[in-house]
Amino acid sequence: MPVPNKPSVHLISLLVFSIVLCGACQRFSTRSTEKRPDLPRLESVVVMGFRDAVSERDEPRAARNPVTGGALSAPPVSTEVVNKMTAKLFEGVRKVTNCELISPGKARGVYSRLIASDPGRTQFEMLQQIGKTFSADAVLVGYLYRWTERVGGDLAADQPASVAFDLSLIRSEDGAILWREKFDKTQKSLSENLLEWNTFVRGRGRWMTADKLAIFGLEGMLSRIPIGRDGENE
Repeated sequence: MPVPNKPSVHLISLLVFSIVLCGACQRFSTRSTEKRPDLPRLESVVVMGFRDAVSERDEPRAARNPVTGGALSAPPVSTEVVNKMTAKLFEGVRKVTNCELISPGKARGVYSRLIASDPGRTQFEMLQQIGKTFSADAVLVGYLYRWTERVGGDLAADQPASVAFDLSLIRSEDGAILWREKFDKTQKSLSENLLEWNTFVRGRGRWMTADKLAIFGLEGMLSRIPIGRDGENE
């Protein structure tokens, strides 16, 4: 009696990777997005940039987000990393919208004056006031909670890169959070987690640095930020 043909190893592998790819496309996301359905048209936005949840001068602790009130255990993040991510944010926002943008440098100047004139204000109140000072519709601010560098090389890492940050779009008029998204990711190998396909492909099968992992997350967030192109919201 003839023996039925068994599926080839290549066919099984193809089916497995197809399932993984579909799952990853639906899942990628250690991200969480919040967006108001009645988002108004925005003509101008202050790009406040990123801030450290815990300063490099402090010890690791539970950091509270002044925008949402949520808390997350956070190690110190260096000023160099904060400035680098702020520059990447402003550069990225400029590519996805034609609305008027107020730079992080100008925003920091106003922030410093507000602290000096009224140190009793909360950080959230200051962010809202910065928007009003520039007559901007909204303020875009982010917080960095974790920045762990990869230990090892591209092909073998003793410790993978790990980053966590969020972005919030705050309406100047009343402080409403128009949109918020967070990215919290530690790179894993495919053997540890089959749903790491997107990260695996983006890293070309290599272990990413913290910088590359963060840019991966930031670019995804900016592709969804609702300040639109050509001056209109998406």
